[in-house]
Amino acid sequence: MSVLDELSEIGRTAEPTMREYVLRGASPEFREVLTHQLDAGGKMLRPALVMLACEAAGGSRHEALKAAAAMELVHNYSLIFDDIIDRGEIRRGKPTTRKVFGDSMALLAALHYREAIAQVVNDSPKSATLHGLVSKTIESLVEGERADIVYEQAGRQEDYIRRVRLREPSWETYESIVAHKTGSLMEACAEAGAIVAGASEKIRKALGDYARLAGEAFQIVDDTLDIFGEEAKLGKKVGKDIAEHKLGNAAILLALDELDGDRREALLSILRKEDVSQGDIDRAIGLMKTTNCRDRAFSSAREKVEMAKKALKVLPQSHASRRLTELAESFVSREF
Repeated sequence: MSVLDELSEIGRTAEPTMREYVLRGASPEFREVLTHQLDAGGKMLRPALVMLACEAAGGSRHEALKAAAAMELVHNYSLIFDDIIDRGEIRRGKPTTRKVFGDSMALLAALHYREAIAQVVNDSPKSATLHGLVSKTIESLVEGERADIVYEQAGRQEDYIRRVRLREPSWETYESIVAHKTGSLMEACAEAGAIVAGASEKIRKALGDYARLAGEAFQIVDDTLDIFGEEAKLGKKVGKDIAEHKLGNAAILLALDELDGDRREALLSILRKEDVSQGDIDRAIGLMKTTNCRDRAFSSAREKVEMAKKALKVLPQSHASRRLTELAESFVSREF
C-alpha cells in the first residue's frame, strides 16, 4: 500500500464525524445538498495530517478525530465557495454542488458547513485555541482566493476586479497566493494536531512550518499537472487554468519567465482572451512545452519538500514522523 493510500484510510476515519455534524439540525430535504460535496470523495489527506501531527507530537489519533473532521470540513467549505466563484461544474470527476443544486443552495450549504465546523470544534479538546486557529485560517483562505481572482487576466467584468487586476507576471505574488490558499490550511491541520496533543510552541511551529512548505509544494505540482498531466488520472480537463485565464499557476509563470518576444506575448494574449477555445489551450500548452517550466516547477516543489522535512527534525523519531516525511515526498511524485 502506498503512503497516500494509507493516509487516505486514516483520513477517512473522520468521515462519520464530518457527516454527523454536517447533518445536525438539517431539514430532510436539505440533506442531499449538504452531503453532495462529501459524497464526491477526495484524498482525505488533511484530516490524516491532523491525526499524524497529533501522534508525532505525543498525542493519539483518536484525540484528534474531531479536530481532523473540522479541518476537512474547512477544506470542503472552501471548495464549495471556490466552485461558486469559478462557476465550476466538475470537482473530483463529479458534478459540483452548484452544478447539481444551483448557486443559491450551494451558498447555503457552505454557510451550513461553517456552523458545523464551529460545532465540531466546540466538542474537540482545546476548543478555544482551535477556534482561533480556524478563524485565522479561513481569513487566510479568503485573502488567497481574492488575490487569485484579481490575478486572472480576463473573464470577470466586475468594476472592482477590473480596477485592481494584477497584470504583471510575478513569482513573489504567486508564492503569496499559494501560501494563503494552500499552505495556510495545511499549516493549520498540523498545528491543530499539535494543539490537541498539548505540544510545546516549538513543536507546534515545527509541524506548522513543515505542513505549510509541503502544502506549497503540493500546489506547485498541482498547477503543473493542470498543464502537463493526464486527464484520465486527473479527473478533469488539462489546461483548466488556461481556460480560466489564471496567471497564478507555477508552470505558466515559469514558462513566461523563459519565453521572449512574440512567443511570450502569444501566451499572455491567450490568457487575456475573454473566450479561450480548446485550440487556444492547445497552443498555449504547445508554447509552454518549448520551455523547461515543467522541470523547474518540480524542482521548486522538491526544494520546498526538503525544507519541510528539515523542519521535522526537532520531533522525536516515530512511525508518525516518518509517515509525515513520506507524505511530503509523495506530493512531488504523484500523477493526479
